[in-house]
Amino acid sequence: MNIQQLKVLQEIGSGKTLAETAEKLGLKQPTVSFHLHKLEEELGLTLTRKTSRKLRPTEAATDLLPYVRRIVALTAEMEERAAEHRDGNSVKLRLGASYTPATYFMPPYFAGFQKLYPQIQLQLSVKKAEAVLAMLRGYEIEAAIVSLPESREEDLTVVPLVTDELMLVFSPNHPLASKKQVRVEDLRGETFLLHEPGSTSRRLTEEWAEQVGLRFDFAMELGAIETMKEAVKCNIGIAVLPRRSIARETLTGELRQHELPGYLNRRRICLVYREEKTLSAAARKFNQYMSSQVFG
Repeated sequence: MNIQQLKVLQEIGSGKTLAETAEKLGLKQPTVSFHLHKLEEELGLTLTRKTSRKLRPTEAATDLLPYVRRIVALTAEMEERAAEHRDGNSVKLRLGASYTPATYFMPPYFAGFQKLYPQIQLQLSVKKAEAVLAMLRGYEIEAAIVSLPESREEDLTVVPLVTDELMLVFSPNHPLASKKQVRVEDLRGETFLLHEPGSTSRRLTEEWAEQVGLRFDFAMELGAIETMKEAVKCNIGIAVLPRRSIARETLTGELRQHELPGYLNRRRICLVYREEKTLSAAARKFNQYMSSQVFG
């Protein structure tokens, strides 16, 4: 088998058609079919099945795809490293981050790392935590900084860096903003501005509400923390947001914060990387830098 055959299987396994795979890999469609058939012959397996509109990976192909992605990613990384040494180019380090760490925690650390290692070029993808972890498992990035609850992630090393607690956030004009302590009973009937489903904040907010017996009878889903903050300032509703995301606005008085009644914080900003020995030198330097900066 060769790397082109594995690239074809990877693209088909991700849901692409033969035509889309050909376009992605810069090949002709008959060539894609040829590579796929040759791989099936070499492995002695049927790797695809036809549906009405496209090819689908078989159970055997699905089982092999994690290995395929790893081989393709490591080959690409090896080629990049060879080119960097051959041409004297800067080293690229692909990172991922969820929204809160990327916006409110990591910028000073990125700046410090770039100053210490100017030859390492950072490439950052910002998505929801679960999407970032999927990229890490799929070898699209080498390390991640994400907000996570206290839980294990299979096949990944998770290093908690700092707490990232959630807070109730109000407009200064909201009747509850001036209270010394907000109770669950005070929140019934309030309009909540919620993160979109799939985010760590939304999951923990829903778990907290269920734990204290609170229902979100009136709610609005918003996709970005900055949008939620502006909506709260206009007194459209109240929100549950990470403390770090509202530090500036609470200092200036634009927003007021209260602790969530009955809430035990389980949210941390974490450094996450794959459990393997093939981490690049740049990734190892980044992981060591983050640990040294946070833990001294």
